[in-house]
Amino acid sequence: MTVGAAGIAPSVPGRVSLELGARANEVECPAFAQRRNVRPGADAGDTAPIVLARGEGATVEDVDGIRYVDLAAGFGAALLGHAHPAIVRAITEQSGRLIQGLGDVYASDVKVALLERLARLHPSTGAQVLLAQSGGDAIAAAMKTATLATGRHGFVAFDGAYHGLGYAPLAACGFQRGFREPFAPQLSQLVSFAPYPGLRGATMAVSLELVDDLLRASPTAAILVEPVLGRGGCVVPEAGFLRQLCRLAHDRGALVIADEIWTGLGRAGSSLVSVDEGASPDIVCLGKGLGGGVSIAAVVATRAAMHGWSRGETIHTSTHAGSPLACAAALATLDVLDADGLVARSRQLGMEAVASFRASLAGSSEVRDVRGRGLMIGIELDGAARAMTCTRELLRRGFLVLSGGIAGDTLVLTPPLTIDTAALCSLGPALAEVLAACR
Repeated sequence: MTVGAAGIAPSVPGRVSLELGARANEVECPAFAQRRNVRPGADAGDTAPIVLARGEGATVEDVDGIRYVDLAAGFGAALLGHAHPAIVRAITEQSGRLIQGLGDVYASDVKVALLERLARLHPSTGAQVLLAQSGGDAIAAAMKTATLATGRHGFVAFDGAYHGLGYAPLAACGFQRGFREPFAPQLSQLVSFAPYPGLRGATMAVSLELVDDLLRASPTAAILVEPVLGRGGCVVPEAGFLRQLCRLAHDRGALVIADEIWTGLGRAGSSLVSVDEGASPDIVCLGKGLGGGVSIAAVVATRAAMHGWSRGETIHTSTHAGSPLACAAALATLDVLDADGLVARSRQLGMEAVASFRASLAGSSEVRDVRGRGLMIGIELDGAARAMTCTRELLRRGFLVLSGGIAGDTLVLTPPLTIDTAALCSLGPALAEVLAACR
């Protein structure tokens, strides 16, 4: 059954989703069900999840046969949509040749090809690459890289930032206190936070001034920054922020780590947002969509920044880092992005979608802002309870949407870059209808 344009599903989640969800709750770590249950305005009907069974393009189907327009795309990881033929073909062909190699001991041919391809994305000459298993793993590797390159241990991060939940990136997490507080005594105390421009009313001038103060106060290995604040609510900083941030860092002998795990590879309308904004990051982290849905990430850095690893006795690696299967998927993803012009399409479609949403929602007093860059769009509502209600009601109308933002009040849209324009823009009238019905 398809909902959305066809109407409202009679029961979401359906019977099979409810049964499988209950079974999952019995055997899965309780963190996830409990997190759903404590959200503002939550009750059992609001928090019971659907269970997905299959996907194609920008559509997913649950175990009850109900289909949804997927505006989350696996937290942005399904960059080309579900079951893209090029990704399926690459995985199938590679699985018949070599699924697992020997990582950093004996490279696979497909790993070498990916390393060369990724190195060319960095604006510097002679850039080098360190592959990782996930975005958080890449951030940890980037922080190690900066420390080895500078001999310093301090970092500057930003309020509202999310870089992963491993111990190194968790120390730089400004997104939610609850993620950090239970582990605070075990985390590095050498991370300082500055306000992110556009978040909680902070201006670029105020942010840069505090960053400069922090750089002066203590030796800093690197500034860690998202070119667009992703999980923090799709906050786009003022033009010139990233460029000036790099200048401040370099003047003080610090590096800049651009966390492009979410924004990069066309998600926010650029191959690398930081570079398109005129910045000169020393280290760039890629992930999420890099594998077209398969887990792989990368640290791409200047040769000078990577030189710290040349001492030999220090490495950052893991069993599955740079696995042939993931490398093949990543190469296929990069090929499709280039061949189909999806980076430019993301930027243009994002502008069209934001304009369309603003027009559809102009009469809704509950909407505080519609913003974004490329196909990374945030619709800020008047509170977390409202956002949660909207995600559930939109699900009943055939739209899979997640909420985010530091207050949980923002609908975060990260659809596949291949999504049909009409399917994406149809969210606006549906959301307006939901908001009117919930007043």
